[in-house]
Amino acid sequence: MLQRLYVHNFRCLENFEMSLKRISSALLIGKNGVGKSTIASALEVFQRVGRGINRVGELVTPKDFAFGRSQIPIRFELEILLQDKLYQYNLAFELPEGFKELRILEERLFVEGNPVYDRKAAQVTLISRNREAQFLVDWHLVALPIIQEQSDTDPLRIFKLWLARMLILSPIPALMTGESSRKTLAPEKNLANFGEWFSGLLSYYPAAYTQIDRYLIEVIPDIEDILNESIGKDANNMVVRFATNNMTLSIDFKDLSSGEKCFFLCAVVLAANKYYGPLLCFWDEPGSHLSLSEIGHLMIALRRSFKDHGQIIVTSHHEEAIRKFADENSFVLDRKSHLEPTVIRLLTDVPISGDLVGTLIRGDIQL
Repeated sequence: MLQRLYVHNFRCLENFEMSLKRISSALLIGKNGVGKSTIASALEVFQRVGRGINRVGELVTPKDFAFGRSQIPIRFELEILLQDKLYQYNLAFELPEGFKELRILEERLFVEGNPVYDRKAAQVTLISRNREAQFLVDWHLVALPIIQEQSDTDPLRIFKLWLARMLILSPIPALMTGESSRKTLAPEKNLANFGEWFSGLLSYYPAAYTQIDRYLIEVIPDIEDILNESIGKDANNMVVRFATNNMTLSIDFKDLSSGEKCFFLCAVVLAANKYYGPLLCFWDEPGSHLSLSEIGHLMIALRRSFKDHGQIIVTSHHEEAIRKFADENSFVLDRKSHLEPTVIRLLTDVPISGDLVGTLIRGDIQL
């Protein structure tokens, strides 16, 4: 579970800290442009590192410095609780004068307060059973993906796997198809590889189909089956079959409505969290293609699934989504202008009089 996220000098996030201790589901509220998507981008930096991307230029660029202040390092800090142990990972980038690409300034990983490795510039110190080993890594490469793991129970492997499996979702339904030529447990942010994720989930965890089917029947009662038909060598395509009154209809997944695709996405998120979680899921505007009653159902399903297993963070402008979260689970974000950093407060710490939901939707809040 994510305990703390700290970001400094990255886009609109300056000395930004979000604490999520003992919060299994959180809602981020704020007008467009206040930094909700930037929080997702910060988490993506960690996710990419976990997935093996270690070239600094593929993680951050000079344009990412807050307000162009390239003389101040970009810093990311993450604290997560995994298997009852606290992992702390810090990563800082700098851009020396005359350089076109950022490079590593600092990098370190601690577990339960004990250092696993520490790094200053190119020098990495690996600490194992109170013994140290030192080696050099190119300043333009993150060390975490290339440090060798000793076993499946190695804290390095546990941590990297958790980072890699984070779900950071901002779906574009028009790009979501059911076609797959490979299997993966790493969905893209826009879900353009949804079919590959679906195939990967069912390939590695066949029992996940029951979870997916159970949720979909609740929201699409006439659904009968989901087929992952072969369309060539190592290629498949999802077909959804509906049935009612002794009649059946088969539709390619890509031809479903945007809302129906969101239902499928929710079903796969729930199954993924159950079968290879606990996962951290950041979902940007999950109810944007759904009706009022459907949004409420979706939010309840997500919060229930992640209550004791994993963690869900969603953003929304919708009143029904806001009503499904308690004040102590809701965060308000604000910026006075594009020239000032994002401010975040728990809703319980924000004085609001009158219509709470209406005030939040209109953005009539000054933090």
